Amino acid sequence: MAKTFFITTAIDYTNSAPHIGHAYEKILADVIARYQRLKGEDVFFLTGVDQHGQKVQQSAEREGVPPEQFVAGVTEQFIALWDKLGVCYDAWAATTDPLHKQCVQAMLQRLFDEGKIYKDKQVGFYSVRQEQFLTDKDRNEAGEFGPEWGEVEQREEENYYFKLNDHKEWLLQFLRAHPNFVSPPFRQTELANAVEKLTGDLCISRPKSRLSWGIELPFDRDYVNYVWFDALSNYISFIGYDPGLSSINDQPSTFRDKWPALQVIGKDIMVPAHGIYWPIMLHALGFPDDQMPTLLVHGWWNISGAKMSKSLGNVVDPDALIEKYGAEAVRYYLMSDIAVGKDADFSEERLAGRYKSDLSDNIGNLLNRTLNMAHQFGLAKLSAAGSDRSELSGLAEIEVPNVYVKCKAGFECFRIDDALGMARALSGHCNIVIDALAPWKLRKQQTQIDLLKAILYYLTESLRILAILISPVLPRAAHGIFDQLNWKMELSGKEERFRLEDAKWGGLPDGHVVGKPVPLFPRIEG
Repeated sequence: MAKTFFITTAIDYTNSAPHIGHAYEKILADVIARYQRLKGEDVFFLTGVDQHGQKVQQSAEREGVPPEQFVAGVTEQFIALWDKLGVCYDAWAATTDPLHKQCVQAMLQRLFDEGKIYKDKQVGFYSVRQEQFLTDKDRNEAGEFGPEWGEVEQREEENYYFKLNDHKEWLLQFLRAHPNFVSPPFRQTELANAVEKLTGDLCISRPKSRLSWGIELPFDRDYVNYVWFDALSNYISFIGYDPGLSSINDQPSTFRDKWPALQVIGKDIMVPAHGIYWPIMLHALGFPDDQMPTLLVHGWWNISGAKMSKSLGNVVDPDALIEKYGAEAVRYYLMSDIAVGKDADFSEERLAGRYKSDLSDNIGNLLNRTLNMAHQFGLAKLSAAGSDRSELSGLAEIEVPNVYVKCKAGFECFRIDDALGMARALSGHCNIVIDALAPWKLRKQQTQIDLLKAILYYLTESLRILAILISPVLPRAAHGIFDQLNWKMELSGKEERFRLEDAKWGGLPDGHVVGKPVPLFPRIEG
């Protein structure tokens, strides 16, 4: 059986409402998943929410509601936003799910039975905000714990620890042998440097006396699991992983057909969570090297060079942007104005500018001009003959096969901005063709009717191919183009309407009749 392309995102912490950073990550994963389906791959896209933890418990207490009620309300906001943005996932991971809880507890029990988890007492400085003990390396140059740690207090506490340090050398060797574990490559270098500095083991519990909102440790009911085995394990718990089976080959087919995954995460949770804790956890559970996931690490959307923060009041609300510009505009801007792996400054002015120049004035204008001319000239019934005429080929600064290759290459290496750049260049070229050959003038010359027909076929066929290439990023616009071209109407609204193998010249048959234009990207007032 063919392997399913399995893609996950980091699950979102339900202590606060979603912001533009959450939206970017989900859209990026959705675009990758849609592109894989466009290629004809079976795809399984998992996303969800991390619902446990002390901050959630404290937020629920402040609002005077049970934690279950608090996280349910925040979760609804995430689900509603992904629906508005057209994020099409296959499964939803909520860490309060009984299936997940059972898997986490079985993993913990197994590692405890194997002597990989032990109990110990820790004395030291504890960050209440970050919910962790601090060491001297967390002090600033003045020898103090900075404001990023919030309230810091001395604390003595017994907890359970996972023997993380036992696997340090394995992880270093793994990274040397698998240079593509993390993408882009410079992030792998950062990770290797962090592993070199790794010391000590990982605290994986909190006493229920101060944190009750979590998954109980199966071997000590006075403690709950603290975040790591809970949140990280969602990537395997929701696809059927059975901790009671030590060999991957013995796992159920629901798991083997999907794993390993491509995991889309932000740079702030690569070290230590996803780059150190997660592969070591898997290794301790008996996962071989070839069954490790790969990490696609994206950068941050900043405001004037500073990270978005609720405390600074500079968080961008994606719902407000959707209300003003539409979901397609938000998807397009977030995919075109940043290179995956790097940071970028968010700018609503640039969003509005890209909507106007790239979508409305370029792609939308091309569709409107082409179909208007076809109907005004009485040539809505296309003629495929002569579309390779010298007048057209002489203007062909952009060859459609070349656009296809470069656009595909962009998607394959997760450079969505490059892929969109090629699609944008194709539509721009077609608008230049219209301006250069002036079909409205050719219409008045009976001897030029064949050239006029060739131009209209060239433009409509380019639009058909363009719709396929932009469909992972702009699915609704792609359907709009196909609808107006009167193409594959029996699949209208369905994702299988688009196939990458169809993005080749000559798909529209001789005699095909196109529809009438409707504004694809209407002007935004105000």
